Amino acid sequence: MSDSNTGGGANSSTAVAVAEEPEATVTIDIEALEREGDIAADYIEGLLDIADFDGDIDMDVEGDRALVSVVGATLKELIGERGEVLEALQELTRLAVHRTTGYRSKLMLDIGGYRESRRKALRKLGAEVANEVKRTGKPKKLSPMTPFERKIVHDAVARINGVRSESEGVEPSRRVVVIPE
Repeated sequence: MSDSNTGGGANSSTAVAVAEEPEATVTIDIEALEREGDIAADYIEGLLDIADFDGDIDMDVEGDRALVSVVGATLKELIGERGEVLEALQELTRLAVHRTTGYRSKLMLDIGGYRESRRKALRKLGAEVANEVKRTGKPKKLSPMTPFERKIVHDAVARINGVRSESEGVEPSRRVVVIPE
């Protein structure tokens, strides 16, 4: 789902078709997602102040989740090697939202555009590996990835005919395997 609707108003819910069942719809409460974004932004702003980091915070709604982005010049420390610090901050932020709302959040946190650049790299990797597996006929295991990263690779592989992908292993060593059909 790539629908993004941040419009307000008296009724700011929208119905979005679920990909698996075209007839089914899910009502998304945009107001609730915007509230999650506000709570998350306040939490992240507090962390930035404590750590003495400069950063601007942008909020949006993408599909069925709030997206909070931090942009600034010196944020590499908040991303960490392979995004580990970013993942931890995202979980802490989700906990802060949960503590306030009582609901589990699917909020996505991005810092310094890391997730978008990682998306592009993973799409490219997925397509390249899929084409290699298609050409050689041999399965290929990729390095362990986060659920966010695996989803992007699975989506990229799904666009290539003649191959499929599946995940194997247990977190944090779960990985994508691309298999010829």
